[in-house]
Amino acid sequence: MICLFFTPASADVKAEAFWRRALALTILVVCLCGQAKAADEFAIREIAPGVFAHAGAIALMSAGNAGDIANIGFIVGDAGVAVIDTGGSAAEGARLLAAIRRFTDKPILFVINTHEHPDHIFGNAAFGKTGATFVGHRNLPRAIAARGAFYLKAFAAIIGDELIKDVKLVPPTLLVDDTRDLDLGGRVLALRAWPPAHTDCDLTVYDATTRTLFAGDMLFLGHIPIVDGSLKGWLANFDALAAIPASRAVPGHGPLVAEWPLALEAERAYLQRLTGDLRAIIARGDPVTRAAKEAGQSERDKWRLFDEYNARNATAGFAELEWDQP
Repeated sequence: MICLFFTPASADVKAEAFWRRALALTILVVCLCGQAKAADEFAIREIAPGVFAHAGAIALMSAGNAGDIANIGFIVGDAGVAVIDTGGSAAEGARLLAAIRRFTDKPILFVINTHEHPDHIFGNAAFGKTGATFVGHRNLPRAIAARGAFYLKAFAAIIGDELIKDVKLVPPTLLVDDTRDLDLGGRVLALRAWPPAHTDCDLTVYDATTRTLFAGDMLFLGHIPIVDGSLKGWLANFDALAAIPASRAVPGHGPLVAEWPLALEAERAYLQRLTGDLRAIIARGDPVTRAAKEAGQSERDKWRLFDEYNARNATAGFAELEWDQP
């Protein structure tokens, strides 16, 4: 006896519906995985031929952002690569290194640090085995030696032990006293060491090939400028900064690309207003506590993180200007 089994028509419909749902679910999972991979991928933008940059968040360093709050980047020449700042954690530095390798397998010749702040140098350890020469302002080794231990302890509490444990403070071995050129092969970078301004070890990097300036924290956009060097010195540097023949600039913080030297105007206006207010407060004989509350307040709506840093700027500026009335 031969038995024939037939699947009811309704069962066919149910099976087809099941497989349609399964297929849709599979597609959804694949898409989500792709989105997660894209989100995890370190965002790099080619802002000019061979010039790449990553935008940090306009925020305070935290475990949530892994210290990724500064703009960093790299430039590719015929012979190799120069990295400009490495980010706020070893983890960010490793992601930057991986991103570089997405674009080129050329050797990393130089790691240039624009100053000593953790959001710019804590990623250095990721480049320790690349054979790169570390480059910085002549004052950078002294600044790292003076503040390094404090930075490691303080930022362990801010970004967490897991992110701080792999951070190594790597001072530069190639120092810039005034100016120095770095040859990447068919592309020369002009480095300039500045008198005290944002810090006392600020360095800028100019690529004449594309007229692109990595200004470091000599330029803030949107993020309030931070005075950790000299208020007077920063203002005194503006004309020389503006004379750099760049057409575009990458600020240390803020939108990646800005028209140069137009980008300097808002920062200069803030520092001038802060200075004017401080001089008036000092002339009246008011104390530093008044300066911290009042100086620069007319600029408040123009800058993010104003409340976090303006009083600090005013306090530092007051100490510098108190015995220096014009």
